[in-house]
Amino acid sequence: MLAAAVESDCLTPNELAGNANVKLNNSWRQVVNREEKAELLSLVNGLVSGAESVVVSHYRGLTVAEISELRNKARELGAELRVTKNRITRLALKGTNFEELSDLFTGPTIMAYANDPISACKLCVEFAKANEKFVVVGGGLSSGKLSMADIERLATIPSMDELRAKIIGLLQAPGAALARVTKAYSEKEAA
Repeated sequence: MLAAAVESDCLTPNELAGNANVKLNNSWRQVVNREEKAELLSLVNGLVSGAESVVVSHYRGLTVAEISELRNKARELGAELRVTKNRITRLALKGTNFEELSDLFTGPTIMAYANDPISACKLCVEFAKANEKFVVVGGGLSSGKLSMADIERLATIPSMDELRAKIIGLLQAPGAALARVTKAYSEKEAA
């Protein structure tokens, strides 16, 4: 039964190493790791290639609850977060518009990315203001690397949903004003 579990990858390498009846083949361990790394590399490359903006931050000292709060805010804003191995991320960035960000991936990094230029910047800057342990180290748009001042400026721009709401409000305002004037005029005539 143990041999069947080994072949079906039900046991982790740590469980296998602790069992004296199983000989652990180191080449098996390397093959699995290389396959996983290649899969992760292609996943990160695909995510970054399809993104309009990427913001890199350090999250050292944040609690699980704070990270969960950050992930919830990311979903609300339409951004996504990813914690990956720095070396794999640097390799995945090669050949993308974000290749210049490779030097930012040192230490405990979390990458926020979005399909619009504002969401990831807004998410990270607002969260960094509320949590001093969360530090934005840099970012970029598909057109190139951004300075910290650029990231902060982008974070102040209203999101697309906020802009749409303002435009709808502006379009409805003249009609509402006309209705109020007409109503006031008809009330005046009735009195």
